[in-house]
Amino acid sequence: MQPNQQRIKLAVQKSGRLTDHSLDLLERCGLKFTQSKDQLICVGENMPIDLLLVRDDDIPSLVSEDICDLGIVGQNVIQEKGHALRKNGGARFDQVFALDFGHCRLAIAAPEDTPFAGIQDLQNSTIATSYVGILTDFLERNDIQAQTVYFSGAVEIAPKLGQADFICDLVSTGSTLAANQLVPVHDVMQSEAVIIQTREPLSTGKQEWVDRILQRLDGVLQVRESKYIMLHAPRSALEQISLLLPGSEAPTVIPLDDDRVAVHAVCRENVFWETLENLKSAGASSLLVLPVEKMLA
Repeated sequence: MQPNQQRIKLAVQKSGRLTDHSLDLLERCGLKFTQSKDQLICVGENMPIDLLLVRDDDIPSLVSEDICDLGIVGQNVIQEKGHALRKNGGARFDQVFALDFGHCRLAIAAPEDTPFAGIQDLQNSTIATSYVGILTDFLERNDIQAQTVYFSGAVEIAPKLGQADFICDLVSTGSTLAANQLVPVHDVMQSEAVIIQTREPLSTGKQEWVDRILQRLDGVLQVRESKYIMLHAPRSALEQISLLLPGSEAPTVIPLDDDRVAVHAVCRENVFWETLENLKSAGASSLLVLPVEKMLA
């Protein structure tokens, strides 16, 4: 195990919508870890990287204050916590990598029977939210006078309680809104999970490991929907078959005999049954589709 001062500390949401995705992604990058008895720290076994399992809204502060070197957190949390951090000299971290999961949007929603023609209908209304900072900025930018009411949870019940005319909350599938007879009427911001890094310079050894893990993340994310296709084909059908391979660069062609070749290709899009049927109709045979786990360009 590396000395503590040379180990990278990565803050991850302890429980919530980003937790499982974050841990799975790190495992796919080759990180093996052991969870401590208090379940707050995961010690890296094969890399000098330790995970701190914390509340998601603590992650920007932990990285900004150089307690952690890296953090995985939603952009919605970064933007909301940024208001508090600005009061203390500003956020001292950078977004260094978008992770392409945890996609959601912060949206204003209204009861189903509320007429809504545009954001000017928010004028002189009351809006319940746990994202007071983001909502306040949004209202100021659009010159809207409205009262914000802070709710730490279950924001969607505020209209039923008579506490607000609208709510502003995260929306992913929209099922929670529908269950409470609410409909989204205006998006405030889009969000996804990102990696943030402290602006404090890291030692050469630590930065090399950060660069390595980011490269591995890129290699895993590039091929999440990719498939490796192998097939046999007549030489005469090679041009048509190449056009049918979804999201593929020039395939690898291996001669089998005078008339037939083997074709290998990484397809960066989903390969559907219809794709295989079209390839077969074009003359392909012995088709084999394999998942791609990781790739370095």
